[in-house]
Amino acid sequence: VQLQASGGGLVQAGGSRRLSCAASGGTFNRYGMGWFRQGPGKEREFVAGISLRGGSTYYANSVKGRFTISRDNAKNTVYLQMYGLEPEDTAVYYCAADRSAILSRIQYASAYDYWGQGTQVTVSS
Repeated sequence: VQLQASGGGLVQAGGSRRLSCAASGGTFNRYGMGWFRQGPGKEREFVAGISLRGGSTYYANSVKGRFTISRDNAKNTVYLQMYGLEPEDTAVYYCAADRSAILSRIQYASAYDYWGQGTQVTVSS
């Protein structure tokens, strides 16, 4: 499956942004989906994950209450709605697809089989 992330850009602190990740070449509703990010000088970290039909969602503590992950299986797309952005949220954001869709592993990058190219989000203070 191929993943194409989009929606990144420059945003002021306190602002919002919605990222999209369009999937092609596979059966989208068979994949658990996740968002990860990698900030300057940092390791890649889990941001949010969502189950096959969207009934279960998971968030890193750092974004809980500010970010919302969702998916539209009819459009083969997963979204990350971000509110209350902070300079610490500056990173390249990656979407990823997990064939096994095992929820207990949703926060681990090693669980994912396919990755998008990343989209840059820069939050200015």
